[in-house]
Amino acid sequence: MKRIKIILVFFLATLFIGCENDDNTGFFYDLVPIESVVLPDEFTRGETYTLSVSYFRPTSCHGFAGFDYNRLNNERTVAVVNVVVNPHQCQDLEQTDLVEETLDFFVGQEDSYIFRFWQGLDELGNNIFLSIEVPVVL
Repeated sequence: MKRIKIILVFFLATLFIGCENDDNTGFFYDLVPIESVVLPDEFTRGETYTLSVSYFRPTSCHGFAGFDYNRLNNERTVAVVNVVVNPHQCQDLEQTDLVEETLDFFVGQEDSYIFRFWQGLDELGNNIFLSIEVPVVL
């Protein structure tokens, strides 16, 4: 969770510095809240699963850049990272452009996995996560 906070601070700092200095870099990275996920009810040890993650693309300048993926014991924290290109020429998409991306997940030796999908910040600036535990069968 500390890493997510550090990355979030980095991205927010980049956003504010990029907007204030107008250094003509033309892009920055942005964490985008996850709207929904599709996970199986259970995993089989040694198998690879494709996990589906959906999020709303905030503006016409946002594009998928990858996942911020962290692991600690049996816990996996996942956030969607977008690159924002030409931030001064964006159109707000007002949650009309739902994007689905996939993440391959290999099931190791754990008895269950707890996934924490980043869903943004609350009114106090604290991270919000959708937490789902998936058991592993033999």
